[in-house]
Amino acid sequence: MPKRKLAALEKVDADLTNLQHKIKRDPASYRSEFQDQWLQYQNQREIFLANPTSTFDSSATSFKDLLEFIAHVSDCYKSETKDFPQHLIEILNAHHESLEPELREKIVGSLVLLRKKDIIDSNTLLQCLFPILTATSSKNLRALLLQKILSDLRNSNSKTTNHKLNRNVQTILHNLVLADRASSKALWAVKITREMWKRQIWTDAKAVEIMKECALADNEKVIVGGVRFFLGGDKEREEQEEESDEDDEQIDMRRLRHQIGINKKSKKADRSLKKAATTVKKREKKKTQPHMLNFSAFHLLHNPQGFAEDLFQKHLQAVKSKLNLEHKLQVLQLVSRLIGLHKLIIVPFYSYFLKFLKPKQPSVTTFLACLAQGTHSQVPPDELEKPIQTIANEFVSEAAAGEVAASGLNAIREICVRQPLCMNETLLHDLIMYRKSKDKGVMMAAKGLLGLYRQVNPEMLKSRDRGRDAALGLKSGERTQQRYGEEAAGEIEGLELLEKWKEEERRRRRIEKGLDPDISGQEDSEEDEEAAWNAWNVEDEDSDDSGGWINVESDEEINISDSDDDEASKPSKKVKFDLSATDDKENDFKKATSEAPSTTASTTASQSKLATTRILTPADLAKLHELRTTASVSSQLPTSHAKHHNAAARQTNSQRHIDDELTADAITGLKHLSAGKLTKEEKAKLQEEFKKDRAEHKSKAERKKERKEAEGKSTTNKEKARKKNFLMTLGKAKRKGKRSLVEHQRVLRGHVDRAKRGGKRGNMGK
Repeated sequence: MPKRKLAALEKVDADLTNLQHKIKRDPASYRSEFQDQWLQYQNQREIFLANPTSTFDSSATSFKDLLEFIAHVSDCYKSETKDFPQHLIEILNAHHESLEPELREKIVGSLVLLRKKDIIDSNTLLQCLFPILTATSSKNLRALLLQKILSDLRNSNSKTTNHKLNRNVQTILHNLVLADRASSKALWAVKITREMWKRQIWTDAKAVEIMKECALADNEKVIVGGVRFFLGGDKEREEQEEESDEDDEQIDMRRLRHQIGINKKSKKADRSLKKAATTVKKREKKKTQPHMLNFSAFHLLHNPQGFAEDLFQKHLQAVKSKLNLEHKLQVLQLVSRLIGLHKLIIVPFYSYFLKFLKPKQPSVTTFLACLAQGTHSQVPPDELEKPIQTIANEFVSEAAAGEVAASGLNAIREICVRQPLCMNETLLHDLIMYRKSKDKGVMMAAKGLLGLYRQVNPEMLKSRDRGRDAALGLKSGERTQQRYGEEAAGEIEGLELLEKWKEEERRRRRIEKGLDPDISGQEDSEEDEEAAWNAWNVEDEDSDDSGGWINVESDEEINISDSDDDEASKPSKKVKFDLSATDDKENDFKKATSEAPSTTASTTASQSKLATTRILTPADLAKLHELRTTASVSSQLPTSHAKHHNAAARQTNSQRHIDDELTADAITGLKHLSAGKLTKEEKAKLQEEFKKDRAEHKSKAERKKERKEAEGKSTTNKEKARKKNFLMTLGKAKRKGKRSLVEHQRVLRGHVDRAKRGGKRGNMGK
């Protein structure tokens, strides 16, 4: 384009910008000027529609400037520009492939600007952009449209959740996936849904249903996108939330005020301080608000059994599956997590692994982890016997490498944790003999399997392998084999602690009245109930939101409640006394609060009947919460080896979180057991991982040093002297050791004189 025409266009652009600012300040005074520009826009539009491909002449450039100008001032003249949004939508829908890129971007930007000015709504904008997003062949235009769609959805849900808009968009995406399962257009549904889920804008079952249909599609990329959403969508959401929290915590108001106080004052610094103060206020307000409960995508599935069966049959069992081994492994991980989490029954799932259970199979540890993850207590033990026997034959042998044998033993242990009945006695005896192996990984894996069956079924072990606790539990009937399909009876957690406390209170009151504490009558129960309701009334009148002390017993101190009948719900006081002076009742209460309730059959037979014999008052529930808190904190205190061993076994077997994913690293075992075989880079990486755990155990001096460095402060002369090179101080140290008595006196006298003068420079004056 000639320089003369370019200068003329730049002048026109500047004139439109000046007119735009004037119109925004006083629309009524410049209506005639706007009408002239609107008439010019109408003429330019007709010329453009007559020949849309003429995009490099001066008329097209002028048309772009007019579009931007009218979009900025359209809210000032709504009656004249009521048809302007429809003009833009028609041009974009009809000519988006042939439009010049700058003009096309200008039209999209103008539509977004009209949406920000509330001239058009989000539904109108998105219904215009979605068809173009899935139809255009321009990569730049697709990226631009995706960015604008996500931005509009975030802005529409920033203050309050726009349920109507979300339902409309989700319906569009759902229909897009179902329209053609073999098409790659459904990838846009995957990208939009995953981004909305990560930012916690879409957290309902409709979004999960969209990704479920994507996982069942026929296009390979769409399938992988849907499967990865279920495997990593929740983790991405947690990471996004942590990043937002870290960004908020980077603001240091004290440091900002200090900088403004010592630097030159300016309006920019004041604005930055006000902006930081607003951010800190929002952060503090966010902390006080209740945390939003986000359900996992696995829990929001409508029909997990049907979903798992369709995935297994369509992508794993089908001969004509288009997925490669890596993608099949991802589908297998998803199916196994669904089976383990929802306790589904898919019988062919376990025989599917038999052809992959070989040490030379690529990614064999992932196959072992999937097999263990897809096991639960409702799986028939007969279906697991053959896979376990195959693992033992292929992996666990004297000729196998240590890593191979350890992986096989760990996989068998993980399967038996979830279904102990799948192991036979002969195979178990053979496997636990590897606890005498010289390889640490194999030894630890075999000991883990032995410890598991000492807890769940010691009858399968020989008498010399049971151990003391398992032998005593087996003799007393506490540790018996769990039958197939047996589930623990549901009850209120910690109810036996409340029953024990009530019994102690009843005995104490009867002793105070001079009655026999071992006899209980109807009047005692009525008195307990009346005292409980009275205590609730007192607490209701004098309520306090602030929490009290949590009483935790230790080796020197035991905290019990000394509340009277009318003060049963108040926080218990702290009482110190010697343990030798405690009576049997208080020792029983300590035992009940420090040890977690057992899940064995004998304990089940003697479960608390408090919930079935009386109505729990609000005071009872408050006291139950206090006792549970005390017991949970007490369980974290240092205890004997036997209690620690039992607690660790319970955590391994019964309290394992079912939502957690079982990875291949858990099957491989602890890598630092074979640290001698690691390379230099692997050792350095392992050392860095351990350093992260030591960060919270730094000394006070180290924390102070880091805080000073963060604030930009320097070190003292004394600290600098400590870092001085040793060779620089060696001569002075030698001379100091060879001083005579006279020289030593002269040095000490000099110290005294300098102190009187106020230092070397004599700061105190003469």
